[in-house]
Amino acid sequence: MWWRFRKHKLAMIGAATVLLFYLVVVFADFLAYADAEASDAQRGLIAPQEIHWFDEGRFSPHVYALTGQRDPATFKRVYAPDPTQKIPVTLFGQGFEYKLLGIFPTNRHLIGVQGANAEESLFLLGTDLEGRDMWSRLMYGTRISLTIGLVSVALSLFLGVLLGGLSGFYGGIIDTVTQRVIEILRSIPTIPLWMGLAAAMPREWTVLQVYFTITIIISLIGWTELARVVRGRFLSLREEDFVTAADLIGASQARIIFIHMVPLFMSHIIAATTLALPAMIISETALSFLGLGLRAPAISWGVLLQ
Repeated sequence: MWWRFRKHKLAMIGAATVLLFYLVVVFADFLAYADAEASDAQRGLIAPQEIHWFDEGRFSPHVYALTGQRDPATFKRVYAPDPTQKIPVTLFGQGFEYKLLGIFPTNRHLIGVQGANAEESLFLLGTDLEGRDMWSRLMYGTRISLTIGLVSVALSLFLGVLLGGLSGFYGGIIDTVTQRVIEILRSIPTIPLWMGLAAAMPREWTVLQVYFTITIIISLIGWTELARVVRGRFLSLREEDFVTAADLIGASQARIIFIHMVPLFMSHIIAATTLALPAMIISETALSFLGLGLRAPAISWGVLLQ
């Protein structure tokens, strides 16, 4: 299966893209050059800065310093680039302290500038209303949104294969109960169900509690479709000769299911899991955007969209 995958160019491009996103998840602290929670109302809504790569014909990455002025109409402080002042952008520059991979304490980041105030700082994507750097918040938001999607898919995969396999392999009352539960869950509109479950969460819960609850809520719906497919494959495979032979030689039912039957349609499981991942991420983003999922001070794509 791996050799067939390697020969498919679009599949390799897709795998590389997904890997790139999850590298952002792992190295979010390293890629974020500013503290995502550091706020300053004086530098709110600064426009994105452009990195200039050459200075007088020489390769010298830099950004223009920002000049703060009072808007005579709104009396708010606004910033404009000053081409006469150039702030060098350094590779592996120093910044806020963090632990790389959660183990090694360091203050090195992929890029950085020497200035600490608003006039001499770097804002690749600008700042929000509270003056927080949007690039750094996007890095941390990617970490939370993509991990919720990955964990939700893993739980859905586990529930789908387990319950669908038991339903198709044993049949009878197990099959009847499992299929009725699936039909009930699939008959309820997804968004209202998510909204109801999310709204039931206490407002005083911590970010970590909300994180795991949202993951479980999203997983409660995602397993049903895969379970139906797995059940159908088990119904067709359980009467095959190799299953009967494995049973006659004394193989345990768990071995028959997971060693002999599941690998036969593993490619379909992988495809279904791959398609479910973006759906899970969009689900978390939608819930957080509507104010029913993660809430500030947590940072996710949905919170950033608010």
